[in-house]
Amino acid sequence: MKKMIAGLMAAALFMIPVAQTFAQANKGAALDTVKEKAQLLASELVSNYGVSGLQYAIMDEGAVALSDSAGVDDRATKTPITKDKMLGIGSVSKMYVTAAAMMLVDAKQIDIDKPLTTYIKDFKMADERYKQITPRMLMNHSAGLYGSHYESSMLFGDNDTSNHDKLLLRLQTERLKSAPGEFSVYSNDSFQLLEQLVERVSGLSYTEFIAQRIAKPLNLSATKTPLDSFDRTRLAKTYFPTMNQAMPDENANVIGTGGIYSTAEELSKFADVLIGNHPDILSVQAAEAMQSHEYKKGLWVSDESNTFNYGLGWDAVSLAPFDDYGITALSKGGDTMMYHAALIALPEHNISIAVLSSGGSSLYNSVFATNVLLEYLKEENIIPDILQDKTFEPSVKVDMPADLLAYSGFYGTVGSTLDIAIEDGELALPALMGGFIPEQKYVYTGNGQFKNKEGSITLSFDEQSNGKTYLKLSSYLDFPGIGQTLMVVYSYQKLDPNPLTPATKQAWEARNGKSYYPLNEKITSIFYLLQPYFVKKVTVNAEYGYASGTKIMDANTAVNAAEIPVMDGRDAFDLHFYTLKNKEYLMIDGSSFIREDAIAPLFSGKSSVSTIPPSGHAVWYKIDKKSANKKMTVDVPAGGGFAVYDAAGMIVNFSIASLEKSVTLPKDGLIVFGGQAGDTFKIDLNKQ
Repeated sequence: MKKMIAGLMAAALFMIPVAQTFAQANKGAALDTVKEKAQLLASELVSNYGVSGLQYAIMDEGAVALSDSAGVDDRATKTPITKDKMLGIGSVSKMYVTAAAMMLVDAKQIDIDKPLTTYIKDFKMADERYKQITPRMLMNHSAGLYGSHYESSMLFGDNDTSNHDKLLLRLQTERLKSAPGEFSVYSNDSFQLLEQLVERVSGLSYTEFIAQRIAKPLNLSATKTPLDSFDRTRLAKTYFPTMNQAMPDENANVIGTGGIYSTAEELSKFADVLIGNHPDILSVQAAEAMQSHEYKKGLWVSDESNTFNYGLGWDAVSLAPFDDYGITALSKGGDTMMYHAALIALPEHNISIAVLSSGGSSLYNSVFATNVLLEYLKEENIIPDILQDKTFEPSVKVDMPADLLAYSGFYGTVGSTLDIAIEDGELALPALMGGFIPEQKYVYTGNGQFKNKEGSITLSFDEQSNGKTYLKLSSYLDFPGIGQTLMVVYSYQKLDPNPLTPATKQAWEARNGKSYYPLNEKITSIFYLLQPYFVKKVTVNAEYGYASGTKIMDANTAVNAAEIPVMDGRDAFDLHFYTLKNKEYLMIDGSSFIREDAIAPLFSGKSSVSTIPPSGHAVWYKIDKKSANKKMTVDVPAGGGFAVYDAAGMIVNFSIASLEKSVTLPKDGLIVFGGQAGDTFKIDLNKQ
């Protein structure tokens, strides 16, 4: 329809100038309506959703139809963010490495259905099934990998490549959580492997490949990686909620999975490649192959409308609510710690929208992008009107069939377990979707479904072909002022009891509730701002034989138990405990953690020295009553740093970000020092 309209307009070019002027005026008025809608939603994101600065751009038939921004770049000077500022695009970077691999398919240099070992000959795992993994499985998230190696990947002002360099070595000791191709569940490591495949086959570093094969032919001056040389003042500033100053530059050094910087305009231009409009870069056939419904090849949550239905690289190849209009929409979201991005493309209409932000969430950006794009489609007469958001009637409880009581029991997901007790047609669940859905009760409403009080969230139990029983969650999430989104996922998997021997049970019960603190993470890591994010607290259910979502195997080992498609089965892990010099340590994905009661108190005298050991491990200290409330001043070696936390684990000072070398020590808090092996930190303590 859009092309037909364009053809009719071209045929009418000979008409009198009055008609042409009228048409241009209508076009301008239509864009004004879209711009007003976008500005309204953008203002809401900046005011109420933690966004400091926002960019957005619509590409239509190869030309930028709308480009704008909202919020500030610099809070101190209140300098507005502009369209030229660069932001991290997080996991939208996966579309670049997928396109890069498909470009090599076009060149007949790889076959995505041949084993990955054909191209990365030193790729090995402690699970013979790794030999079945193909590049296609990497791109559609079905390789069966545990998910993500994050260690020392998200760094402030540091483009260390160690995460990339160690990945193959770390995978050699790991197993798969499912058979390759069995089901798709989000996997960052898959795209890190894809990055290495592109490097091995092309003979270029991945950064060089992006620069030479994508950025240069598209004339993209702002599309860079952390390993590029460029003017870093172009990067949009980022902020942490409890700190006033801007943070140092963020480098996502997992480049294939999340490390590219760009602008909204340049990302929307790249979208033109992804929908097949630049056959000089990526063939139409390759672009169409990326849009295939890959998720259907394995176990999946449902065929209904959704935010997730994987293609090759794409999070969705049939995005809700565009399918309600008969429009195919492709989408990809991305988050680093500080930056957030959303990309939606409509291949049948050659239209795309990119939304980038400092602060907020890719989910917010996606809802924003959806509603602005729908407004644009309406003004372009592609859709007659915009459908109203779904509304719901309050749930009415009805009598529940007795056979549904069988779904009561013990359930698990990555990182946690819970008992689901169905009593009198009701069940209660903790917060879901990372807290987007609060803890609440659900009542039986008929047809095998339980709903929340408002009726916007539906739960049911699916017995799948793999013999597993899953708790299915279908939720409409409302974000006041910006819109609504739909997500359908499996949240939990029913687990069988795993009886433990008395000795094993005793060993694990001693760990229940204990926290373990990271030793390998570089002190430049952004994760030090969020101690609860990377500290591992072990929760044990010895009765059933599980710990933090893992299945206990013996006194010191537990392995991933969750085999959940889509999203909630991502980033799985095993637990391996070991003892050294009477101190207990935990090993996860090749990274070491020290148990909380093995951490010594900081020396409370006026002066002391802390030295990084030959292992290079970070050094942790407790703040006991002798040192609490004293002012600590640290002489920090070059490249080193420290962080101080309060009793609740909240950051009090992170020297890498704040540049502050003095801090008042909170009672019952913690301190961590990090740097190179042999680095010494001179510590002075003074009473306030």
